[in-house]
Amino acid sequence: MILDICVKVAVGAPDVLGDCPFSQRVLLTLEEKKLPYKIHLINVTDKPQWFLDISPEGKVPVMKLDGKWVADSDVIVGILEEKFPDPSLKTPPEFASVGSKLFGAFVTFLKSKDANDGSEKALVDELEALDNHLKSHSGPFVAGEKVTAVDLSLAPKLYHLEIVLGHYKTWSVPESLTNVRNYAKALWSRESFEKTKATKEIVVAGWASKVNG
Repeated sequence: MILDICVKVAVGAPDVLGDCPFSQRVLLTLEEKKLPYKIHLINVTDKPQWFLDISPEGKVPVMKLDGKWVADSDVIVGILEEKFPDPSLKTPPEFASVGSKLFGAFVTFLKSKDANDGSEKALVDELEALDNHLKSHSGPFVAGEKVTAVDLSLAPKLYHLEIVLGHYKTWSVPESLTNVRNYAKALWSRESFEKTKATKEIVVAGWASKVNG
């Protein structure tokens, strides 16, 4: 059985995987579970009618599960875990919210035009909290030695954070946060990540409208 998944296409490249971190999270889950899948690339600025028919809100990722199209990466990943429990990617409940505010803090800082609005500090606080968690728990991953769902959610977000803030703000994760840096490297070096990541150029292009908009 091959699973169908609709994900974002790259800006200006109609047959290249795009830069959506939520789409990548689902692809990472499929790769880690060794499930066969077929990608349908969606131009999110000019959505085809057949896609709007299956996803009225027009959001990616959308995945066909048990004959129904399901939206929202949280929901999709949850269903995949139930249907295909082996290998388990379940995050222990006490670790499920680690890093959950990181992406919002990153986007706020990225869009900020005021150096004194506190958005940079808010992002550093979130990164420090993640660093402290990784320091005080035996890793290399959030819940220990094995990758779980929370890592597969954070991996693309940290990748986007590094590329996009580096490009648009000449900003990078503070050197002092060695645990976060090593954690990101450990995730990005996985075969599943290599197979599902967008190139730096595609990530930069994908965020242009949000930065300039």
